[in-house]
Amino acid sequence: MMVGSLGVTSPAWLWLLPLALLPLVASGRRRVAVSAVAAAPADAASRWIARLLRGAGVLAVSGLVVALAGPYGAGAPVTRIGVGAQIAMLIDRSGSMNETFAGRQPSGAEESKAAASRRLLADFVGARAHDLFSVTAFSTAPMLVMPMTDRHAAVRAAIAAIDRPGLDYTNVARGLAMALSQFAPESSGSRVLLFISDGAAVIDPRVQDSLRAAFTKLHPNLYWLFLRTKGSPSIQDRPAGEDTPQAAPERHLDLFFKGLGVPYRAFEAEGPQAVADAIAQIAALERNPIPYTEPRPRRDLTGFAYGLAGLGLLLLVLAALAEADFSAARATGAAVPEQATEPDLRRAA
Repeated sequence: MMVGSLGVTSPAWLWLLPLALLPLVASGRRRVAVSAVAAAPADAASRWIARLLRGAGVLAVSGLVVALAGPYGAGAPVTRIGVGAQIAMLIDRSGSMNETFAGRQPSGAEESKAAASRRLLADFVGARAHDLFSVTAFSTAPMLVMPMTDRHAAVRAAIAAIDRPGLDYTNVARGLAMALSQFAPESSGSRVLLFISDGAAVIDPRVQDSLRAAFTKLHPNLYWLFLRTKGSPSIQDRPAGEDTPQAAPERHLDLFFKGLGVPYRAFEAEGPQAVADAIAQIAALERNPIPYTEPRPRRDLTGFAYGLAGLGLLLLVLAALAEADFSAARATGAAVPEQATEPDLRRAA
């Protein structure tokens, strides 16, 4: 249960709080019969001591009840300014990503394009302390693997989880739409859409319009890390025949990206080292100020509550000791005759 910035783990104990009012209506101190109270002069000090002891009783009972309820102070988030960006990673999981950069199934120490991407992206996430990341995978349909978060261990786990063979069809448009949806429109700071793919597909003109509107609204920096199979056409190559999206989908996707009106750069990588170099360039480019939030852990206040209860009890114990007449007790103990022991009785007989 939370009240403002304070909370308790076991709120049921708070039903006992009315017991803290008992010291206000009843006193546990010793009463002494006086023939006429009105005959005694007014004693302001006694009145204040009486109020103090009643307050100590209230403090002792309420402190114990609150301590049993498990009080804590809520951890307030702290906003700081770091260097980084919001990075939405869109990772291709089509069947061709399971092949090596040479276009064959991996064997021995060879890495598939998907495996190399996972390894290098995990290192990229681990090297950027204040970035926010999301992970989206796509083939025939997109799948949100991890929404935008600053929990980098979870992001690396999400990247590592993309290890199942994908399908042959590449639906780039739906993947781009889902990746863009991870950016909060009201958030400030740099936005980055990192698109990792070894191919492309034709985007329907009607879908192009909606994507163009989303890019215009969010205005992210767009990077396409094109994992090019050796010997395959570059995104810059014109086809020998008719230059259409169906004949050269990668080239026309590159042209579509260039026409979005957002900062865009494409990297063509033909091996793991080229992928690492491209990711390093992207990391160097995205070094902008970004606000990020650090949650503070909640603070346990049980000890503080027990301390207040102990203070109240200490005052009550001191008051009880002040009322005790130890000298009279010692005198009474001295006047009581010692009882005869059994050997003494035998001798007397």
